[in-house]
Amino acid sequence: MAMTATQKILAAHAGLREVHAGQLINATLDLVLSNDITAPVAVNEFHKAGFERVFDPSKVVFVLDHFTPNKDIKSAQNCKQLRIFAKEHGIGHFYDVGAMGIEHVLLPEKGLAAPGDLIIGADSHTCTYGALGAFSTGVGSTDAAAGIATGNAWFKVPSAIKVVLTGKPNEDVSGKDVILHLIGLIGVDGARYRSLEFFGDGIQYLSMDDRLCIANMAIECGAKNGIFPVDDVTKTYLKERVSRPYTAYEADADAEYDETIEINLSTLRPTASFPHLPSNTHTIDEIKTQFGKIAIDQAVIGSCTNGRMEDMRIAAAILKNKKTAPGVRVIVIPGSQEVYLGCVREGLAEIFVSAGAAFSTPTCGPCLGGHMGILADGEKCVSTTNRNFVGRMGHTESEVYLASPAVAAYSALRGYICGKEEF
Repeated sequence: MAMTATQKILAAHAGLREVHAGQLINATLDLVLSNDITAPVAVNEFHKAGFERVFDPSKVVFVLDHFTPNKDIKSAQNCKQLRIFAKEHGIGHFYDVGAMGIEHVLLPEKGLAAPGDLIIGADSHTCTYGALGAFSTGVGSTDAAAGIATGNAWFKVPSAIKVVLTGKPNEDVSGKDVILHLIGLIGVDGARYRSLEFFGDGIQYLSMDDRLCIANMAIECGAKNGIFPVDDVTKTYLKERVSRPYTAYEADADAEYDETIEINLSTLRPTASFPHLPSNTHTIDEIKTQFGKIAIDQAVIGSCTNGRMEDMRIAAAILKNKKTAPGVRVIVIPGSQEVYLGCVREGLAEIFVSAGAAFSTPTCGPCLGGHMGILADGEKCVSTTNRNFVGRMGHTESEVYLASPAVAAYSALRGYICGKEEF
C-alpha cells in the first residue's frame, strides 16, 4: 500500500508494514517534550496515575520558557516542581534560566529532533520539527504524562494534503509569508487532523529557518503536522547538530492525498494576518490601498515562529542606524541563548537597542499574553508570533497583526503596518 511520509514514520514506530488514514495505532516515541505551563500538569497526572519511573530519562525534555524568568509566585512554584522532578528522575534535557530557549527554537538547535523521529509535545507548536522530516505533533498534558511514563502514545493516522511549492520567492518574501498565504487560502480548519506534506522545486529556495517557521504554523490551519522532505539544506543543518543515525522517509510516488494545493512562491507578497484569526490575511499592497495606515502601539520580533538567527538579521538590517517611531514599543526576543549570543557577537543587539527597542532574554512571554509585552485595551501590535485570537496578547479589546520580521521592523520604524515600499 502506498503511504505518505507521515504514514511511513507512524508505521515504522508502530511496528507495522503499513498504515492507512483513520487507523488507530499505538506507537513508540523518540521524544516527549513539555514546558513550564504544561509539564506541571503532566507531572501531577504522572503521580496521580501511580507511575514511579520515566520510560527513558534521555528522551524526556523539559523547557522552562513561557513564564521564565519567573514572573510571579505561581510560575516560580511550577518551575520548582519541575526542577525537583527532573532531578529525581535523572532528566538530562532540562533547560532552565540561563540555559533555556523557546522550546521549538531550542530543540532543533540542540540536535534533539531528527528526520524520521516521532515526537510529541505538550504544546501545540510541537509540529515545528516536521521541517526536519520528523513526525511531531502537540498533545495534551495527560497524553504527555502517559508518554513520559510509557514511551508510547495512541494516534489516529492522518490523511494528507499535498502542498506543491514552485518558483523562487522575491527577496522580501519569507517563510512567514508562505505559511500565512497558505492559511489564508484554506482557513484555520482547512487541514484539520490532516498532514501537510510539502513538495516542489520551490523548497530549495527556503532556508531551514523558513521551513521551521512554516512547519511551526501548520497547526494554525488545523493540521496534525507539517513535514518537509530531507534535502541538502536539511542535511547541512543537521550535520553539526545530530550525531546519531536517522532515517529520512519519502512519500511513495502514488501516495494518496485528499487534495493538492499549488503555490508559486514568485507571486507571493509580504502578508499580514488581521485580528482575530491567522486566516484573515492581506498582502502589504492590499493593506496600503484598502486600509491605509494602521497605527500600531507595539511591535514584537521573536517567538518560536520567528526568533531564529535569520529573523534577527533581517530585522537588524532594517533597523540599523534608524530610530523606531515615537510611541511605538518594540520588543526583540531571540529564540535561544545561542541566538542571543549570535546577536551580541554580530552587533545586532547594539542595533536593536540603539534603534530604541527592548532586547529580551529568550521567552515565550508576550506571544501568549504571559509577560514582557502585554497589551492594554485598544492597543494594536504587529507581531512575528503565530496567533492573534481575541485576548491572545493581553486585553480582549487589543488587536494583534501577524507578520514577518521584515514587516514588523518596517512597521516599527513608521508607526503603522507597512513594508519596504514605504522607505
